[in-house]
Parts: sequence; C-alpha cells; structure tokens
Amino acid sequence: MVAGTSGRTLSFLAFDFGLKRTGVATGNSLLRLASPLTTIAAEGDARFERIGRLIAEWQPDALVVGVPWHPDGAPHDNTRRAQRFARQLHGRFRLPVHEVDERYSTTEAAAGGATDLDAASAAVILDQFLRTLTGVT
Repeated sequence: MVAGTSGRTLSFLAFDFGLKRTGVATGNSLLRLASPLTTIAAEGDARFERIGRLIAEWQPDALVVGVPWHPDGAPHDNTRRAQRFARQLHGRFRLPVHEVDERYSTTEAAAGGATDLDAASAAVILDQFLRTLTGVT
C-alpha cells in the first residue's frame, strides 16, 4: 500500500532508466492505467533538469522506477544503476520512490507495437505498480 493515501487519488510518474535514454510514463490510482509520456535523451544533470520540469508540470504524489534483474532474480550492473537512480530521485525531489521489477517490460512494450519503446516500457512498469495498489481510490 502507498503511504499517505487517505482515500484520495494519487498521481505517479514512472521511469524506465537507461544510461542514454530514460522513458517516462504517467498514471493515477483512480484509473489505474499508465500512459507513455516521453523519453528523456539526456544524461547526468541534464536528465534531472528535464525530470524536474516534468515533476513541476505533472505534480506527482510519488515516483516509480523500474529495476532490472536477471531472469533468475539475480542483480546485475543495471540493477544497481537503476536503484542508484531511484535514490537520486528521492534525494533531489523529496518524493516517495517505489521500485518495480521491470523484467520483460521492453519486450511487452514492443509486443504492443510501441513506437517509443522507452516511454512505453515506463508505462508497462507503472501498470505493474498500479495493479499492486489496494485500498486506493
């Protein structure tokens, strides 16, 4: 359950982190549907500047980050990078950050015919998170 829900609709921004590109999606707890938003083709501070503008525009209650794992559940280099990215988001923007297992999100986005795989993968990640919510309107 998401902390601080108190029966109100919560909005989210989700991220499919990559070294060169980061997909972004938006959604809320009322509809429990995610929509691809954009892909940020930037690194370092430029990436966080773009994210800051999206947060200012969309004013999410929390952020969701996809964390990749090997098929057997073992971590790898990108697992640690995505977790670091999640910590950086929390530290910079002071919003709750939820991590979601993102195995096969790109495959699912591609199977759905997505033209922007990064943003569509972020939507798959957010859909997975939204399905876990209980007692939220």
